[in-house]
Amino acid sequence: MIDTIPGLLQDLQHSVKIALAEDIKDGDITARLIPEGEPGEATIITRDDCVIAGVAWVDEVFKQLDNTVEVTWHVADGDHVTANSPLFSLKGSARSLLTGERSALNFLQLLSATATVSNRYAKLVEGTGVKLLDTRKTIPGLRTAQKYAVTCGNCFNHRIGLYDAFLIKENHIAACGGITQAITTAKQQEPGKPVEVEVENLTEFKEALAAGADIVMLDNFSLDDMREAVRFNKEENNSNTKLEASGGITDETLRPIAETGVDYISIGALTKDCKAVDLSMRFKM
Repeated sequence: MIDTIPGLLQDLQHSVKIALAEDIKDGDITARLIPEGEPGEATIITRDDCVIAGVAWVDEVFKQLDNTVEVTWHVADGDHVTANSPLFSLKGSARSLLTGERSALNFLQLLSATATVSNRYAKLVEGTGVKLLDTRKTIPGLRTAQKYAVTCGNCFNHRIGLYDAFLIKENHIAACGGITQAITTAKQQEPGKPVEVEVENLTEFKEALAAGADIVMLDNFSLDDMREAVRFNKEENNSNTKLEASGGITDETLRPIAETGVDYISIGALTKDCKAVDLSMRFKM
């Protein structure tokens, strides 16, 4: 699954390197209290029900820190686990196990939280056929990691950044001179890249369709207007254009929006409103 997100492996290695450097710098002075070469073992458990994401980040922490540490997993990314379940075991230098603990668990608790939130939202729209999309509202430096975690929770990725797809919003439209002008220029400058346009009413929606947008984002549309947009797109426009709902998404409004027939719903909460999963390392020598 990691291979499905461009650049993720390189980002993973880089973010782990940064995490270890900021935590250890010139050495773990507390771990030095333990005799060098002293062996240790540990088991990491979750204190929360959760969906797992972040296995590769934990592996990379110990690979970079001390590649003689043995990491044995009892779960895999995407697994649903209950509180007090063992997640993985460690065996090796006691110093290394204790030094790598926090960096490894930081990645696992955040990414599992992202996967857990995503899975909760995915369950709310089961059977509707809609795809829930993440946004760029991610923790700086962990964009691809969180987007990977979203997929572990059975949701989907929007564009990765500002470079791989157009998302033309209100200010872009104003600066370009209108919806049609913005879409036309986008297709001229970057042919082949998806062009999405955010619209605020049905008039703007129809202009975006006529101008050839690949995706139209219905920003804070009422349910009735969403239904009309879906109907018009299918029956009158006979279009392959996809429709995405955005804005004002809550647990209560999510399924009614999905049932309007839109193709996508984008939700910033998948990546920005995550409470870290509570993990614990049980150490023994």
